[in-house]
Amino acid sequence: MSTEISVVVCVYTEDRWEDILAAVSSVGAQSLPALETLLVVDHNATLLERLAGEYKETEGVRVLANAGPRGLSAGRNTGIAASCGSVVAFLDDDAVAERDWLRHFAAGFEDPRVLAVGGRTMPLWESKRRPVWFPEEFDWVVGCTYKGLPPGRVRVRNVLGGNAAFRRSAFDVAGGFATGIGRDGDRRPLGCEETEFCIRLTRAAPDAVLLIDDRAVIHHRVPASRERFRYFRSRTYAEGLSKALVARSVGAAKGLESERRYTTRVLPAGVGRGLRDAVLGRPGGAGRAGAIVAGVLTAAGGYALGALRARRGGTTFRVVEIAGDAVAAEGTAERGGGRGAAGEGAAA
Repeated sequence: MSTEISVVVCVYTEDRWEDILAAVSSVGAQSLPALETLLVVDHNATLLERLAGEYKETEGVRVLANAGPRGLSAGRNTGIAASCGSVVAFLDDDAVAERDWLRHFAAGFEDPRVLAVGGRTMPLWESKRRPVWFPEEFDWVVGCTYKGLPPGRVRVRNVLGGNAAFRRSAFDVAGGFATGIGRDGDRRPLGCEETEFCIRLTRAAPDAVLLIDDRAVIHHRVPASRERFRYFRSRTYAEGLSKALVARSVGAAKGLESERRYTTRVLPAGVGRGLRDAVLGRPGGAGRAGAIVAGVLTAAGGYALGALRARRGGTTFRVVEIAGDAVAAEGTAERGGGRGAAGEGAAA
């Protein structure tokens, strides 16, 4: 039986109009056709009306309003609840998928143990080239696959939500994405929901397999504002806050298991390469080494503050159940308890 895949694209601003059209077009050009494409609009009536008009005569494309609170988590939950496929894939609204993207996802789900498959996300720099100081080990800062992940199809703790697919049954087992965390427009994220969800999923289904297949490729636009060190510093700080929430919720052993390898092996090797390039007179070597050190220190500062806030129990979030065409709230959980807090995978 072939895998039927619903693709969810969450959108929030007309500033990305051309990006949204390109994302939908890339889904429509897949070698394995999607069952449907769901555009979920996050509390923007103007954008909702404009997209509804754009796709009113396009078969297989539906435009929906986010049925929950503002933010990416509730938008995804809305798409999941409305989806008809046995698999739900997510694509960022400023990314385009390669032609075989869904085909590689479907291949991963041939194993019935597999509940999630992630892909490889490549940066599309607005300046047309990577900033010489920007280390590949920190490409997660701009939502892309970073240097240090193993190649091929490999088992991982968590996938990254902008380029991932889940069995629809995974949400029956573990509930939806937690609201009150994750991205809300262009605000600084207190943490993203993918890591928390994946850890919750594997706790609910201990035999579940989560994969990354680097043949499932998308290309993610990186605007000029995110090519600057100021954004790099802000994003690494936010990641530290996120990791503190993960550790508080699921325990440091699980919440930081991938990050330990990343900080003790991947990053020191990156610093070494940068210093070597500097000695050899290659452009950007010293800058990359310095950026890695700065990123670690900034993330550590965010982690320390996040841990302090977590102990004080300042933030609440909700884990929802996905039921038919409705998204039903399942109570409020405080940080450090219940069904989890936040965390984006700086290390998958």
